[in-house]
Amino acid sequence: MIEIQEKLFYKLHEVSRLTNLDPKIINYWEQEFPLLNAGKNRKGEKIFRPKDIKIILRIKELLMKEGFTLAGAKRKIEEEFSSKSKTTTHPDLLKKTLYRIKQELEEILTIMERNDTK
Repeated sequence: MIEIQEKLFYKLHEVSRLTNLDPKIINYWEQEFPLLNAGKNRKGEKIFRPKDIKIILRIKELLMKEGFTLAGAKRKIEEEFSSKSKTTTHPDLLKKTLYRIKQELEEILTIMERNDTK
């Protein structure tokens, strides 16, 4: 088993090396799996927590070794990594959703500011 608890955060290229996966696959999975949630460091580089690497390795196992479909792997990952309560939303999913909302609001503000200067 890969030791992934040595550091607090890993850069995308490190995750790629540890998991033996192309960075494009990792980026795609991040879009498909809400619990997989990379952050960014001060330089704007993607960073992953050890938990994210565990999720990536489990996705790889489900898809490539156990023959799950993408939809089946999503369900399994949700079962294994989300909180036990079905009535609450996982904090990682909330953070990801809020980040996307923030980006959309910033885009709207930029458009509005452009229109005000005309």
